[in-house]
Amino acid sequence: MISQATIFMLILLLIGIIAKNQSLLIAVIVLLVIKWVGLGDKAFPLLQQKGIQIGVTIITIAVLVPIITGQIGFKELTDSMKSMYAWIALGAGIFVAIIAANGVELLQTDPHITAALVFGTIIAVALFNGVAVGPLIGAGIAYMAMKIVDFFSSI
Repeated sequence: MISQATIFMLILLLIGIIAKNQSLLIAVIVLLVIKWVGLGDKAFPLLQQKGIQIGVTIITIAVLVPIITGQIGFKELTDSMKSMYAWIALGAGIFVAIIAANGVELLQTDPHITAALVFGTIIAVALFNGVAVGPLIGAGIAYMAMKIVDFFSSI
């Protein structure tokens, strides 16, 4: 008999096909293959515990490629700082990194929030061509919103 988890993943696979979302398709197929070949007991805990860090590391590597290839150097950096948009991007990068750090903390300390965040990310990835960094940023935004609510509740 097919488990509820497998049915859920097959539905996500179908959504990925309909939405033509390569990231969702690859993720679902990889996870199903891991489960079906019997490696899930070892791989899933590792992926759940270290997957976000591995993903962030891969994204960081991709972002640093233009520096190592020489496409971006000190000249490009100093030239970009003459632009107001570069300063906006710099501030946004700092802000999002801080939000994501709080998101990691929230996901670790309040796991029941994870289900809603994951579902929101799946919807965004599948239907709106979003990118699956949603749980970190989403958790960070949720963390900030919770702190704001706590602050105003204590007044």
